[in-house]
Amino acid sequence: MNYSVGQVAGFAGVTVRTLHHYDDIGLLVPSERSHAGHRRYSDTDLDRLQQILFYRQLGFPLDEVAALLDDPDADPRAHLRRQHELLTARIEKLRKMAAAVEHAMEARKMGLNLTPEEKFEVFGGKDPEQYAEEVEERWGGTDEYAESQRRTARYTKEDWKRIQAEAADWGERYGALMSAQEPPSGEAAMALAEEHRQHICTWFYECSYDIHRCLGEMYVSDERFKAFYDALRPGLAEHLRDAIAANAARRTS
Repeated sequence: MNYSVGQVAGFAGVTVRTLHHYDDIGLLVPSERSHAGHRRYSDTDLDRLQQILFYRQLGFPLDEVAALLDDPDADPRAHLRRQHELLTARIEKLRKMAAAVEHAMEARKMGLNLTPEEKFEVFGGKDPEQYAEEVEERWGGTDEYAESQRRTARYTKEDWKRIQAEAADWGERYGALMSAQEPPSGEAAMALAEEHRQHICTWFYECSYDIHRCLGEMYVSDERFKAFYDALRPGLAEHLRDAIAANAARRTS
């Protein structure tokens, strides 16, 4: 069997001009010519064209493609193995790029189902995405970050109001607990620490005890978190950190 240049162009999804160019530079010279001098391609020629197009898709320049295909020490299986390795690497790179774009899309979607007026109503004039870039830089590659983005992208105004109300109620009760001079290792404090963890699990991501411990440390070491919790009651950040640690130790021992 042999095929005309038009047929091959149709098979391969390339232009006739491309095939003429490949012939002119010696990259793909058709095995036969008709009596009228027209190019005729064999099955072997089509195999070579497939190899050329594989390498071109992988970004190889034509001169490198020619050198690879004309290497006397290489056999067709070696080319296939090399192309498989390159394609696998390309697929993995594209997968990571797609995941990064997906995360960015989900991050951008956070709260976008709220109007600007609703955002400021729900969050009390604070921008919920104020630290989005920093959060993504610190935790963007984690499963917990991805899960949080998936969940919050779906939340409505009423969902955010409920989250805020639950957090405010918890804060009042924790402040009262401290006023009663309950120690961080006491049952009441550990119960509220567990409620704090469960709130994260319910609304954002699965917060393990190890992760909760890390959060407790951050509430003290990061001045912004410390200021937030201490605004509920002075010293609350450190008290909560210790209660979180005591609760985690009790439940994981």
